[in-house]
Amino acid sequence: MLMLLAAISGGAAAAGDPATLNLYSARHYQTDEALYSEFTRQTGIRINRIEGKEDELLERIRNEGRNSPADVLITVDAARLSTADEMGLFQPIASKKLEAKIPAHLRTDDWIAFSTRARVIVYAKDSVQASDVANYADLAQPKLKGKVCSRSGSHPYNLSLMASIIAHEGEAKAESWARGVVANFARPPRGGDTDQIKAVAAGECGVAVANTYYLARLMRSDKAEDRAIMEKIGVVWPDQKGAGTHINISGAGILKYAPHRESAERFLEYLASDSAQRYFADGNNEWPAVTGARIDNPALAALGPFKADTLPVKSLAMYRAKAQMIFDRVGYR
Repeated sequence: MLMLLAAISGGAAAAGDPATLNLYSARHYQTDEALYSEFTRQTGIRINRIEGKEDELLERIRNEGRNSPADVLITVDAARLSTADEMGLFQPIASKKLEAKIPAHLRTDDWIAFSTRARVIVYAKDSVQASDVANYADLAQPKLKGKVCSRSGSHPYNLSLMASIIAHEGEAKAESWARGVVANFARPPRGGDTDQIKAVAAGECGVAVANTYYLARLMRSDKAEDRAIMEKIGVVWPDQKGAGTHINISGAGILKYAPHRESAERFLEYLASDSAQRYFADGNNEWPAVTGARIDNPALAALGPFKADTLPVKSLAMYRAKAQMIFDRVGYR
């Protein structure tokens, strides 16, 4: 359901005020309030925001067409951003500041990543050894029969992981891996990443895959039950001797008919600033996209350093459709 957080007028009227940015957001984090307020404080540009689910926002933008008041779409995961790109909703970004700050593998011509999350393997300390799940490939090994929990194969987080496997290993090996994972399911896929973590801690399954910011959230919680969950599980950075741990992203692009093109570009450049990168990391437990950005998050520090996969995000977009086709064929639903 779309939620209007500040009034947005029609496209022509909205274009009359250059100190305005109309933001369509599929990020639903309370800490983003401070992120956006700081942009207004620094620039004087007021943000009008509509929040909603990704599919709702994309359909709204497409239906609005040339009359859309939307300047920027911000959302999570390369799969979702690539869908918007394939729909022709973005315009090219030409910013030397962004080219200088955001690594090349984290941007495309039309959208850019501003934070990252690692997709790690979570295991039950009392039934699985870390050495048993050192790589994503291990999730398909017979020794994990009946031990794997997962969210839906149609979820963008899993589609992006599968796309990375296709890019690295090819379609045939990727499909073989997916069949092996399905054969190892402890139960049909359901729930979100936090549900998978809790299922591992409860002994419902032995291993699962989850984004790191869900783990960091539990680590920073003041609830005893959350800390108890973390005591029962271990975390592995997969593929450290290979391509590195898969990361997915949060990113944004300027929409094709943006009435406030200059404000939109200033907003994207702000997201790559030191202060914004700290909001992503310290406020929402994501890693900065800008190399060397200073953060102060005890949970991220506790998770420790790791080798991240530097596969270009445009490759994740390229193989997203094939990832879904493979998951459908093998019954990963």
